[in-house]
Amino acid sequence: MAERVTVSLTINGEQHTLEIDTRTSLLDLLREHLGLTGAKKGCDQGQCGACTVLLDGRRANACLALAVAHDGADVLTIEGLADNGSLTPLQAAFVEHDAFQCGYCTPGQLCSATAMLAEADAGWPSYASADVAGNPELDAAEIRERMSGNICRCGAYPNIVAAIEEVTR
Repeated sequence: MAERVTVSLTINGEQHTLEIDTRTSLLDLLREHLGLTGAKKGCDQGQCGACTVLLDGRRANACLALAVAHDGADVLTIEGLADNGSLTPLQAAFVEHDAFQCGYCTPGQLCSATAMLAEADAGWPSYASADVAGNPELDAAEIRERMSGNICRCGAYPNIVAAIEEVTR
């Protein structure tokens, strides 16, 4: 029989304490235990980014994160991204630029883009940064590099990049 443990997480600003199997991924905890189905199970191998959430402010593939390893963590999912029911500027830009087609990857894209913008604001360089010591300029190449962990099987990349560029102006 699998071992069960109690974990406490703050998810979208709300405290949750659950008894779970030690093998439960953060993604399965969100989807199966809490009914937060925004983060998607795409590949279940950390390759597609459909399950991206913010874990203590950093983007993470929830399918690879064991929930027990993040006891006490703060998790932000697509369900908690909106500001008091209003779309964030990034979410509104995704709608305006039609930065989705089927929408399956959109929650992960939005969570990843939210964290990516915070990383750029903090001065973190990427492989595409021309000057790793300076403040990175979020041009299209830089955005594509920083979002490369999130796959869109429909190919909405130009619109995703345009939406992100809009909020960086």
